[in-house]
Amino acid sequence: MIALSASYGAGGSVIGPALAARLEVPFLDRAIPLAVADRLHVPYDDAVAHDEQVSTGWLERVLSAFVGGDVGAPAPLPTESFSAEDFRRATEDVLLQQASTGEGVILGRGAVVLLREDPRALRVRLDGSAERRVEQAIRLDRSLDRQAAEAALRQFDRTHAAYLQQFYGADIRDASLYHLVLDSTAIDLDACVEVITRAARSLVPSRLANTPRA
Repeated sequence: MIALSASYGAGGSVIGPALAARLEVPFLDRAIPLAVADRLHVPYDDAVAHDEQVSTGWLERVLSAFVGGDVGAPAPLPTESFSAEDFRRATEDVLLQQASTGEGVILGRGAVVLLREDPRALRVRLDGSAERRVEQAIRLDRSLDRQAAEAALRQFDRTHAAYLQQFYGADIRDASLYHLVLDSTAIDLDACVEVITRAARSLVPSRLANTPRA
């Protein structure tokens, strides 16, 4: 099980699926809002709109509440049946259910905090300087220009840091949250996949070494 936290432009959307393919485990991305929609009996589009990794719209509401000093998640809008807290809890349930299998790669969604005490989960942070992340984002998405990439970086980094702080009281920059912190703008993405793969596999013998023998 690998929990990835990736800042904007750090290549998480490339590294995550590549890790899953290398380790032959599920990459939990679009399946998460699908499972959340099933749990809450809401349309898939509603779950996507409240997904931390996909939509920044409701995260901006979380950030506004955080800056304003409000406690907890914002209440649902008049057109919503469930609050941001409801969607977050449903997402947690989905992640914990998958984590119980010990297999999978999860990108974002607070997984590095949620699985902090799970010895089967390797927690990894992908980061880099803002300038290099903007450049990498443009390389990975040719439709982006620099101005759009810089704006996306500011919004993504701000709202995702607020998500961890508001819901978990965690600082996304806290190195103790992670087993590995990689500058994936300085290290080739394929090399990052190799490093993380080896680290994930190394968790298995370390666990077995601590297992009492009959």
